[in-house]
Amino acid sequence: MVLNLAISTLLILAAYLLGSIPTGYLLGRYLKGIDIREHGSGSTGATNVLRSVGKYPAIAVLLIDLLKGSLALVLVKFAYAYFSNDLLPAEWHSWLITGAALSAIIGHSKSIWLNFTGGKSVATTLGVLFVMNPPVALGTLATFGMILGIFRIVSLSSICGAIAVNILMLVSNQPVAFSLFAALAGAYVIVRHKTNIQRLLAGSEPKIGQAL
Repeated sequence: MVLNLAISTLLILAAYLLGSIPTGYLLGRYLKGIDIREHGSGSTGATNVLRSVGKYPAIAVLLIDLLKGSLALVLVKFAYAYFSNDLLPAEWHSWLITGAALSAIIGHSKSIWLNFTGGKSVATTLGVLFVMNPPVALGTLATFGMILGIFRIVSLSSICGAIAVNILMLVSNQPVAFSLFAALAGAYVIVRHKTNIQRLLAGSEPKIGQAL
C-alpha cells in the first residue's frame, strides 16, 4: 500500500510540474523581454500572449499548454501499462487520472516557477480532456469554437466550454471520477474568469484581437 501511494503521489506531482511550465511567460521574456503578467490581463495564457506578444507566439503557447495537460495523463496511462495491478490497482485508475488532471490544471494557473501565478487553465484542461475522453474533448472544443465564431470573445467561449464539458460527461455516462473532474475543473475555469465575467456584464470585454 505504501508503494502504491508513493507511485500515485509521484504521478500527481509530475502532472503538477508539467502544468507549471510557464510557456507564455518564457516566450514573453525570450521574444520581447517582458513579463507577460504585467501586460494586458496579466495571464500567461495564449489570449494574453496574442495581445501582448503576437499571433505566432500565441499559437505556440496554445499548443504547448494543450500538450502539458495531455502528457500529464499519458504518464498515468504509461504507469498502468508498465506496472502490475499489485502496484497500481485497476480500481484506482479513473481516480488517479482525475487527480493528475486536476494537478496539471492547477499547476498551469498556480505555477511554482511564477510565485503561484499563471494562466486560466483553459488550454491545459482541453489537453487533459483529449486523453481522458476524446469525444468529450471534441464536443467541448466545438462549443468553444461555435461561441467564439459567433461572439469573438475568448472568455465567453471558455466559460461556455466549461459548462459544456459537464453536460457532455453526464450524457455520455462517464465514470464518477471523470464527472467530478468536469465539475471541479469547470468551476475552477469559471472562477479564474471572474474579472472577465465582470467585464462581460459591463459590456467592456474585448473581442479577440482587441486590446484590453
